[in-house]
Amino acid sequence: MSHDLFDLTDRVALVSGAASGLGKAMATGLAEAGADLVLADINPDGLATTAKELAAPGRRTLPVTCDMSQPEQIRTMFELIDEEYGRIDIVGNVAGDAKRNTPLELTPDEVAYTLHNLITGRLVCCQEAGKRMIASPNGGSIINIVSIAGINALGRNHLAYSIGMGGVAQMTRELSTEWAAKGVRVNAIVCAQLMNEGLKERIAADPALGDTYLRGIPMGRLGDSNDIKGVSIFLASDASSWITGAMIPLDGGNLAKNAGGTHPGMPNAPDEQVGLD
Repeated sequence: MSHDLFDLTDRVALVSGAASGLGKAMATGLAEAGADLVLADINPDGLATTAKELAAPGRRTLPVTCDMSQPEQIRTMFELIDEEYGRIDIVGNVAGDAKRNTPLELTPDEVAYTLHNLITGRLVCCQEAGKRMIASPNGGSIINIVSIAGINALGRNHLAYSIGMGGVAQMTRELSTEWAAKGVRVNAIVCAQLMNEGLKERIAADPALGDTYLRGIPMGRLGDSNDIKGVSIFLASDASSWITGAMIPLDGGNLAKNAGGTHPGMPNAPDEQVGLD
């Protein structure tokens, strides 16, 4: 039996990156909890597939081809939301591209590209949603995706990405402080390695990379995109009505573990003596 606190019936949720991966999983979870959807992505074919799948249980879906790094496209999308729904209650900021390069070879253009995708696009989306939520008696919930790279360092040429994700984390805290009294909650889901097509390709190209990830995850497995459903529904719903500015880890215990620590089943764990000498 479901609890009314998690019911999203009659609410409208925008999810970016909804054609695949985390965005599609988040959108699916919100639809399963009763929300109607605005689905944004640069992949129109993938959007059409997601929209068809989510419409099957009776949810209303609006697929919008939108590059979430382009402010004018974002603003146009919100005008369409006004026309089609007349409200926005939930935003899931998932989409965002980045460039990787060594710290010594990373170019200003690569940094600018990454920050524009990860920070500027999400900020504009938050602004457009925020002004509508503030004007609504119902307020709203904004959920930003932050990588663990925005909380601590990954290495492996993630410098620009880490800077960008750190910016998203701080943007989440600042907006939560500015808008909480106006009825708008802003939180973040802090993700470790959740399996998607890109990650599959990287591990296939470097099999040792999978063990590298697992050495930092006490739960002993990489994440699955569907792992994002529960925490997304929680943050979107009245179940989290007094939570804002939170960084909720979705990481299998990664952030809790000291970098020098070990856990049962960890690949290539050092031999340890039990007890004291």
